Amino acid sequence: MARVKRGTTTHARHKKVLKQSRGFYGRSGTTYRAALERLEKSLQYAYRDRRTKKRDFRALWIQRINAAVREHGLTYSRFMDGLKKAGIEMDRKVLAALAYDDAESFAEVVRRAQAALG
Repeated sequence: MARVKRGTTTHARHKKVLKQSRGFYGRSGTTYRAALERLEKSLQYAYRDRRTKKRDFRALWIQRINAAVREHGLTYSRFMDGLKKAGIEMDRKVLAALAYDDAESFAEVVRRAQAALG
């Protein structure tokens, strides 16, 4: 039975890992063993933070909406209640963008929410 030489496979695998770890600090970007460990950890961080990012952005949108609404004499929770009662269905991302970029339009939305509150 012929002997199996695995140099090409190993080289390809090492090359793949080193390509993905390019830009890492120190030996983590140049040495296979260090690069593999750092790469596995970086992929764990990436997986975790794809979920964390959604939380962080939602918190940012809520802070922006709250700050903009308080200029009109409302709190965030009262404003959201007013939107629901007024039948305005806008997500927080759009509301935050509106508050940040277009103050007049946001003021109109706040006015309608206040009117619905009574």
